[in-house]
Amino acid sequence: MIETGIVGASGYSGEVLVRLLAKHPRVRLTTLAARSLAGRSLAEAMPSMADIPGDLSFIGADPAALAASSVEVFFLALPHGVASEFALPLVEAGKVVIDLSADFRLHDAALYREAYGADHPAPERLASTPYVIPELAAPGWEAASLIACPGCYPTSVQLPLVPLLRTGCIESRDLVINSVSGVSGAGRKATEFYSYCEREGSVTAYGIPRHRHAVEIEEQLGHAAKEAVTVQFVPHLVPMVRGIQTTIIARAAVSAAEAREVLRQHYTDTPFVRLLPAGKFPDTRAVAHTNRCDLSLTHDPRTGHFILNSAIDNLLKGASGQAIQILNGKFGWPATDGLL
Repeated sequence: MIETGIVGASGYSGEVLVRLLAKHPRVRLTTLAARSLAGRSLAEAMPSMADIPGDLSFIGADPAALAASSVEVFFLALPHGVASEFALPLVEAGKVVIDLSADFRLHDAALYREAYGADHPAPERLASTPYVIPELAAPGWEAASLIACPGCYPTSVQLPLVPLLRTGCIESRDLVINSVSGVSGAGRKATEFYSYCEREGSVTAYGIPRHRHAVEIEEQLGHAAKEAVTVQFVPHLVPMVRGIQTTIIARAAVSAAEAREVLRQHYTDTPFVRLLPAGKFPDTRAVAHTNRCDLSLTHDPRTGHFILNSAIDNLLKGASGQAIQILNGKFGWPATDGLL
């Protein structure tokens, strides 16, 4: 049993991680660090977790104390800019760190500054930190001690697009991406804009013209296409708690049958990605509370475009579930451990 801990366990992703790690057959969750909840028991702070066995309580989030602990694997469910404060001392202390923040998702420090408005605190670490969607990552990432867990929107975009870009099934120009997300994707922000009362009965676009996740999407799609890629990415908030549905318009370079076969072959042995039959389309209700991504591909002969659709649960395949999948891959365990 590997000893694990969560830093930033008070947020939505941290809460889901608690539930997943508590039932994982190969790990023991021993440490919950969150400055806002320090000194409170798990059952008191999160009453929905009262059924989790053990006597877990929150401790203060102190990097030095965590680095000196016996925990072998840490999950960082922290805001960008904060995760680096913990990742570096933990890795230097010999820990494995799976970072759910944006701090190590970009390999270019200039892009990080462009997206997040600040210099990266550890630019020398960016190029060597693997960015891992397990179904898409190249072999060898498992040797790393610091691993970047992708964003929720970028995961929903890359799962349908990357295999097609790698094989030349679509053109890399003029990619248009529209995504809708439930409000939990914004985290536990005490702001009026993200409150459910404000969003109920409302759909609104935001982050136009360039949401910060577009930078992450473009960098990764560029790796897949082996050339610079520019996308038009428009996210929307919709009145639901969790889930992302993404629609992508891409110029077809092969027939629909060829493109579908590429997706089918790529995802044949992957338990968490499902290519739907022609004429069926992903629905967030079908993937809610699962680590699955559902995909569809449709050809429009009038325009020469493929219409790609995907749906994920933003808190699972878009965050904590994917982090557990990374944990399983890192240690050579079945991908489904703790997730089914």
